Amino acid sequence: MSKILVVEDHNEMSELIRDSLLALSYLVDTVTSGPEALNKLRMYEYDLIVLDLNLPGLCGIDVCRTYRQHGGNAPILMLTGNRTLGDKETGFDAGADDYLTKPFHFRELIARVKAMIRRGPGQSSRQGVLTAGGISLYLQEHRVMKNGLEILLLPKEFALLEFFLRHAGQVFSAEALIQRVWDSEKDASPETIRSYITRLRNKLGSTKENPIIMTVHGVGYKFWSG
Repeated sequence: MSKILVVEDHNEMSELIRDSLLALSYLVDTVTSGPEALNKLRMYEYDLIVLDLNLPGLCGIDVCRTYRQHGGNAPILMLTGNRTLGDKETGFDAGADDYLTKPFHFRELIARVKAMIRRGPGQSSRQGVLTAGGISLYLQEHRVMKNGLEILLLPKEFALLEFFLRHAGQVFSAEALIQRVWDSEKDASPETIRSYITRLRNKLGSTKENPIIMTVHGVGYKFWSG
């Protein structure tokens, strides 16, 4: 499940974008100013940033440039009411990946978002299926199979497994998992992560020989396919 930051100071527009993305089961954080956006980007990691050009406190160009200068690599979709080529060139030079000019159709927004997330690091999947260690996760159907048997998962369990499958073999601390899989407004702790991982292991038939999600002591967790 991908996590998106929406930076838009027009409340009605922000809510429409948020609701459109939530309907597709994305995790969505929203802020209304440039300084708020940079604060979020310092604290959390995102798979995509939807960034309005004209913002209070700090414009979208400066947010984009500052984020890139500090090593941020999430794709950025810039929203603007300006139609001049010069404005777009400035945005691309600052590090934006794509532009959408207001007013726009929300179907186009969704199409751009999907395409950019697919191109993002660790987000590609063939035919909407993630497979590893005998486990197949069907993104569109929100279904998980293991060795021909369907595994029933709660939404957050599904999101956590999806994240591990997308980053198989990589180790993530509990704090990193909270940042990438949980809404920033939701309360979560390392104990929450341990609880979900324990339930996932049980549902997926974890054994000592094949723990599925391995604990790397003192570091974190990683998906282990045996």
